[in-house]
Amino acid sequence: MINIKDLNFKELENWVKSVGLPKFRAKQLSKWIYNKKVSSYDKMTDISKDLRKFLKENTKLNNLELLSYEKSNIDGSIKFLWKLEDGNTIETVFIPERNHNTLCISTQVGCAVGCKFCFTTKDGLIRNLTTAEIVDQYIQSQRFVGLDNRISNIVFMGMGEPLANYDNVKKAVQIFTDERMAGLSNRKITISSSGILAQIKRMYSDKEFPQVRLAISLNASDQKTREFLMPISETNRLENLMALLNSLPVKTGYRIMLEYVLIKGVNDSPKDAHRLAKLIGGNKKRYKVNLIPFNPYPSSPFERPEKERVEKFQKILWQYNIGAFIRWSKGQDISAACGQLRKKELERANLIKLL
Repeated sequence: MINIKDLNFKELENWVKSVGLPKFRAKQLSKWIYNKKVSSYDKMTDISKDLRKFLKENTKLNNLELLSYEKSNIDGSIKFLWKLEDGNTIETVFIPERNHNTLCISTQVGCAVGCKFCFTTKDGLIRNLTTAEIVDQYIQSQRFVGLDNRISNIVFMGMGEPLANYDNVKKAVQIFTDERMAGLSNRKITISSSGILAQIKRMYSDKEFPQVRLAISLNASDQKTREFLMPISETNRLENLMALLNSLPVKTGYRIMLEYVLIKGVNDSPKDAHRLAKLIGGNKKRYKVNLIPFNPYPSSPFERPEKERVEKFQKILWQYNIGAFIRWSKGQDISAACGQLRKKELERANLIKLL
């Protein structure tokens, strides 16, 4: 049975025609699903009952079941825990900002990259999400917070490595940026990667992949430290990564974001800051740096640096005229680290089994 949300607009048009429906039905379905964000075919009031019955019998519309959510009393961010049809669970985070709302989306169940500071990697990679499962996070989250509380920004920074699920992420981006579908701005979508060189090259040479913002999880200014924190750096070496990033065609307004998780005593010294500045070198206009103080979780071997040390790191980068911003984690009063809410649910389910 076909899932409507697995289809980009061209595929939706082709499917509509393949089942003997007029071409305009593709736009009609898109309007109800992506604009009005309805939860069932019965709410599509300008479609005949017979066609609604056909759609219900031959297609799927929804993918995710909301298991639980936690809302921060501090900043209003909401972490959703969704159950997939196979019983696996994923997280999505709604982040209200001053002038817009952002949604942090997952692309995999678990993750194979193995970053030592990341909670999501504890269970390894279970599977990739389908296009529909990625897209439905946006639709159902928007439905939950209300259509008046518009989500304008999407960051692929949740569970998983987006570029390791290339085809489904690509199609989700096509759906998000197509004016006939979700109609979000390309500039408001960011894909965060641990730095898989081959996949970054593939994305930038793929004419069918809409141009969106790229964020790279850097987290170190030297190969040894990055390899310690991110084993993927053994085969995707730091010097090769920076050489590739420096060579990418970057449009005005699409600066590459270097994400740098600051971990106490590991990568947060003034020496690290000076080395990062030198790594960027004369390419300041190509990058901006997001400094992210580590978000502790139970059993983590790492700690967050003191605020003064974080600010000192930022000021050193400023001395080199590098755009550096501190991104304090949202939702500090809820299960803030990515994967924690999922872990809670797994532990609860296992406890029930034992009882």
